[in-house]
Amino acid sequence: MILDRIKEPNDIKKIPSAEWKELAQEIREFIIENVSKTGGHLSSNLGAIELTMALHLAFHLPEDKIIWDVGHQSYTHKILTGRKDEFDKLRQYGGISGFPKRCESDCDVYDTGHSSNSISAGLGFVAARDLAHDNYNVISVIGDGAMTGGLAFEGLNNAAILKKNFIIVLNDNTMSISRNVGGLPMHLSNIRTADRYRDLKQNVINSLSKIPKYGDKMVSNIRKTKSSLKQLLIPGMIFENLGATYLGPFDGHDTMSMLKVFVEASKIQGPVVIHVLTQKGKGYIPAQLHPDRFHGTGAFDIESAMPLKEQTQPNYTNVFSSVISKMAQKDEKIVAITAAMEDGVGLKKFKKLYPDRFFDVGIAEGHAVSFGAGLAMQGYKPVIAIYSSFLQRAYDEIITDVALQKLPVIFAVDRAGIVGADGETHQGIFDLSYLCSIPGMVVMAPKNKWELADMLRAAFEFNRPVAIRYPKGTAWDGLQDNRAKIELGKSEVIKKGSGILLFALGSMVKSAYEVSNNLKEQGIDSTLVNARFAMPFDKEMLKELSKKHDLIVTFEENVRSGGFSQHIESFIKEENIDIDIMPIALEDDFIEHGDVNVLKEKLCIDEISITDRIISYIKGKSK
Repeated sequence: MILDRIKEPNDIKKIPSAEWKELAQEIREFIIENVSKTGGHLSSNLGAIELTMALHLAFHLPEDKIIWDVGHQSYTHKILTGRKDEFDKLRQYGGISGFPKRCESDCDVYDTGHSSNSISAGLGFVAARDLAHDNYNVISVIGDGAMTGGLAFEGLNNAAILKKNFIIVLNDNTMSISRNVGGLPMHLSNIRTADRYRDLKQNVINSLSKIPKYGDKMVSNIRKTKSSLKQLLIPGMIFENLGATYLGPFDGHDTMSMLKVFVEASKIQGPVVIHVLTQKGKGYIPAQLHPDRFHGTGAFDIESAMPLKEQTQPNYTNVFSSVISKMAQKDEKIVAITAAMEDGVGLKKFKKLYPDRFFDVGIAEGHAVSFGAGLAMQGYKPVIAIYSSFLQRAYDEIITDVALQKLPVIFAVDRAGIVGADGETHQGIFDLSYLCSIPGMVVMAPKNKWELADMLRAAFEFNRPVAIRYPKGTAWDGLQDNRAKIELGKSEVIKKGSGILLFALGSMVKSAYEVSNNLKEQGIDSTLVNARFAMPFDKEMLKELSKKHDLIVTFEENVRSGGFSQHIESFIKEENIDIDIMPIALEDDFIEHGDVNVLKEKLCIDEISITDRIISYIKGKSK
């Protein structure tokens, strides 16, 4: 295999151009084979193979710096920098990440995972290069979906002042995770179909070049002027208007052409945007036909394209999807908002049923929140469904546009807690901290699928900002008989006992239930309470039960700082309540990728570890 000859960075330069097409095919087959076993991001990686090969052929790593926006498309980059043999443990605990990580290779110069920041980061590298009088190349690779994020335009706006080279590769595959929306994708679509412009431009340049003595100078002037053919024939030309030289669009699956473009672009002074057209899922028909389904996939059978592990139980996202769609049927004021994740957050069904009340704002979480605030001001009932780790990008808007104005906006916070294989940038372990810090914000978390449905219905009755956080994965169907009415700030006593008070929030109620059973087997009695509300929590219940117990054990799937446990501890201290507290929370650190159950064991928040900790406490007190 040609691929076996690539052992370290820049080995691709030793591969003759006659073998590049075969190498691309080998990489494509390698990625499909490995992702089918481990799961991972398939569509985006299959679409960026030739583009990545051209980047590695044109530039020298790690001296030259490639910054990948999001990093979904970095598998080929990892393979070409000597990590092929580590793909059998892709996204598994102790294995390589699905995103660029500086700890893995000097060729990964920037840790990524969220979108739209590559231009700003690249601009920082350029400024550092120029301040140090160095001479390396900086290349930011950003998708057309990520370009819908406002941060990308902040970077472009500031790049306009550059006097030296900075290359921005716009990888345009017509969609991010969900199909792109808004003005920029429409603008790019116009450019893609502007054959008339490209043909005319080339004909004019060819004709002028033939004029003796003056032809080349005329071509040069046309290229430099702001009122060039490009401005006249393609309305907007947004990138050139922002001060960047625009080149393209080019076929992103033609390695040789891309190589030539990159080499020429490196000679241009100032920022240059290279517009590259690629196809998501290229080379694997199921991924080409269903790129969203194969954006982030679990293990699957290559021949049938079917998942190896069928999901038989609904997950929390399915429950949210079903309930919100039924509620919208009865209430025409309910509207739904997503930030380019309609399928991931469960709003695909809502969109199909109520297209006029569904809004996908692109990768623009801050805008989603302010947009929802405006709708709420006019009497509508916005539900904003966003992953926990993405919602933190809109913290300012949640405070100033929603909470400060006491607007009844509902946040469906999906993927809360440990999510697993996507790692540090995607773990939803900070939302309790940042949401509970906001005055007037109601923060709830359901113990099971029925409680999620009940909380959604109750949220509309509270008439104030509400966030409901729920985890990724199968929705728990335990404790279905415990379904007390949802009352603002009130908890639910599931099991009455004495000695140990287990006070659990959301997904951790299941863990607390198992711990309670474990303790019972050891002859230790306990009371189990479903907190329901992280804010405002049930202070009266805590005061009352503290009189009858020796220890409160709080359970949450969030970092300890600013989280549920810390608020409980502060309250107990302020009230001078004489009781010990054992917080079960995550350490204040980032969590790497891996299976959720494996990570919980490593972090000692699994049922066995918690039970052992409580028993050790009891033994210590009895001495």
